[in-house]
Amino acid sequence: MALIVQKYGGTSVGTVERIKAVADKVKATREAGHDVVVVLSAMSGETNRLIALAKEFIEKPSAREMDVLLTTGEQTTIALLSMALHNLNVEAVSMTGDQIRMKTDASHSKARILNVETENLQKHLKAGKVVVVAGFQGRSEDNNITTLGRGGSDTSAVAIAAALKADECQIYTDVDGVYTTDPRVEPNARRLDSITFEEMLEMASLGAKVLQIRSVEFAGKYNVPLRVLSSFKDGGGTLISYEENKMESPVISGIAFNRDEARLTLSGVPDQPTIAAQILSPIGAANIDVDMIVQNTLGDGKTDFTFTVHRDDYEEATKLLNVVCTKLSADSVQGNNEIAKVSIVGVGMWNHPGVAQKMFETLGAEGINMHQIATSEIKISVLVDSKYLELAVRALHKAFELETEPKQEK
Repeated sequence: MALIVQKYGGTSVGTVERIKAVADKVKATREAGHDVVVVLSAMSGETNRLIALAKEFIEKPSAREMDVLLTTGEQTTIALLSMALHNLNVEAVSMTGDQIRMKTDASHSKARILNVETENLQKHLKAGKVVVVAGFQGRSEDNNITTLGRGGSDTSAVAIAAALKADECQIYTDVDGVYTTDPRVEPNARRLDSITFEEMLEMASLGAKVLQIRSVEFAGKYNVPLRVLSSFKDGGGTLISYEENKMESPVISGIAFNRDEARLTLSGVPDQPTIAAQILSPIGAANIDVDMIVQNTLGDGKTDFTFTVHRDDYEEATKLLNVVCTKLSADSVQGNNEIAKVSIVGVGMWNHPGVAQKMFETLGAEGINMHQIATSEIKISVLVDSKYLELAVRALHKAFELETEPKQEK
């Protein structure tokens, strides 16, 4: 017998029929002899409906009242799933984030989990019940309902699994696992049987949207094995853990990409120790995330400073950088919001020389120019013109033979 935490997203519980299908899956897991905690999102589209409803009264509702409103979406699904399980003669009990005592900080709409008490959960599990928990929500120390922000239900599930020391946390979604890249871009993309936390963190941060970064970080911190599965078809999914596969050639596990990049360069700024801080301080104060950073010394006491931001932040970042340009008596500000980032990821690349060379040669052979490069032990990222993104992904996928299963090490 194992303790399994299962999380189902909004599309998985989007209709009565799908809720019944989830109940069948939960019943099968229970009949296999496992204890089960189920964490649910709101029905797909429900959050948007509630937001629109709120705006019928006021354009900018208070964050506190929005949290109270939005948590009703998950409360609906947990009650309905519990009813569906009762109809299958499976004992089940629904519980809100408050009822399981998921404590968070006081940041409405983006709260962070501080602690999950397990007494109530354990009581119902010992009584042989399936516990159906509302994801995405908790209660702050000042006794207010809070929500966890984007990906909050995934994070709820991982936090509960960590607190209960569950054997596995299963994330059911509308895809059947983690792929070598997006199958919509490369039809030959292959589902991975397993991937490490480090690789999944990089993939998620670089644009892969299967899992939210927060949930992967949480799982890695507390060593909770994660498995990504499909709600709509059977299969083993992808296991995410610290276990590394012993293969001959898993140098690259996958290719991630982000279409929404923008690049800014401040040319001819004084080459001084504090210059980076002076440039980025107003950008950070505007809550704009900065990604790839390159500083090129020109040799005449000046330097060029280049960084990337999300495309949605391009206009505001450009305005701020023009102010900095004037303040520092720099030469000019240049920008490009028609670029994309392509990254190869793999824990095996750190001890395999020639990976970067192969990547650059592959892109060069396709006539794709690289505007910027960033590396770490397990990833290489390059900026390319947006129009070449899909070509770059397909070419690299083929070059690193990601469509074929790696050979088992003898």
